[in-house]
Amino acid sequence: MKTIAFFPEGAFGPALNSVGIAQACREQGHRAVFICDPGFRGVFSEYGFEEFEVNLSEPMPPEQAANYWSDFIQQHIPNFHKSAYDQIDNYVKDCWEAIVDTAKWAQKGLPEVLNEIKPDLICVDNVILFPAIKQSGVPWVRIVSCSENEVADDNIAPYLSGCRENDAAGQERFRRRYQEVLKPIHDEFNNFLIQCGEAPYPLANFVEESPYMNLLLYPESAKFNRSKPLDPNRFQYLEGCVREDSPFEVPAFEVNSESPLIYVSFGTLGSSDIQLMQRLIDVLGKLPYRVLLNVGDYIEQYKNVPKNIYIAAWYPQPSVIPHVDMVIHHGGNNSFTECLYFGKPALIMPYVWDGHDNATRVEETNHGLSLHRYNWTDEQMESSLQRLLDDLTIRDTLKKSSEHMQRQDGPAKAARILTQILEQSSNT
Repeated sequence: MKTIAFFPEGAFGPALNSVGIAQACREQGHRAVFICDPGFRGVFSEYGFEEFEVNLSEPMPPEQAANYWSDFIQQHIPNFHKSAYDQIDNYVKDCWEAIVDTAKWAQKGLPEVLNEIKPDLICVDNVILFPAIKQSGVPWVRIVSCSENEVADDNIAPYLSGCRENDAAGQERFRRRYQEVLKPIHDEFNNFLIQCGEAPYPLANFVEESPYMNLLLYPESAKFNRSKPLDPNRFQYLEGCVREDSPFEVPAFEVNSESPLIYVSFGTLGSSDIQLMQRLIDVLGKLPYRVLLNVGDYIEQYKNVPKNIYIAAWYPQPSVIPHVDMVIHHGGNNSFTECLYFGKPALIMPYVWDGHDNATRVEETNHGLSLHRYNWTDEQMESSLQRLLDDLTIRDTLKKSSEHMQRQDGPAKAARILTQILEQSSNT
């Protein structure tokens, strides 16, 4: 038995992806543990894993820590209306400032926690380097749970841009502005790296490839057309990492009992956009569907919900999607890959980060459709949903992708790769 430490960023997407891999590692007889911020206390122990806490921000009361990112999102809701380019100066900039701070805070307590765990292997899922992990003396693996273009290439759209693959001018415009806005933040991060004994990074780079292995959750059926294909000795596509979650039974609906079933979720943070959620309730309540709607912690805000809509504060998403006919989501990589894994068409309505990239990619690869988060009419929503039900090209593409992804079994594949790294490490 070897000890594998997982250190996902403080967001439920990366956290639950890592849970899927950790479950598979546990089945192979390894001890899987999690390093997390106090705000994520209890998330991993719920799945039976040990937790070791490291402050990723200034210590604060538990309730405030638990709400840190939801409060951050709440203040940026006005920016959700903007394009990916127009979010560089506000949401993207503020995010990177906060992320750099997490690296600085982690360096204060992470070495001590690693010494306590004594891991044989570390898996980190984040967009920034933690020097203590690189300097730990044991192999470390980078997990890329966001869009695949987080690993850059000159021939593909820049990360977070949402640009189409044939939009060279738009891609270059985004790169220039992104680098211009982030330069002061990046300079600060480079100074931190130097203080930690690490070499500075090129402009706009905040993390590096692991020399051991880099695991991409993106499915190969949606991968980007790179000028330099990723070396399979150092990069592996996991075809998603669908975790085992609690079972789910579709509730009985008073109306539309035989109608197609839609699952709607904008993630834990995206559910704070109550105005949009209420508009969706109003529109979907008039259409001939049944709807499962994830409203997060704001369930008390919704009164007089139509009888064809069932709202809940949380759903075990991997157990829900197999039951539905289509999904409306924000473009988070978990939702993106889980829809492909189960062969379900998606309507992506992005608001920030790599949701823009996934919204573009779902259309470019014929796995679904995208729609602006706010600038849509009732008729556009209705026609988009009808097309997802009727489009045979999308259905055929999804069927092929789903069969391939399920054969690969991403968590089991990841566990095999990690075990191989451990065996190679033991033999050196």
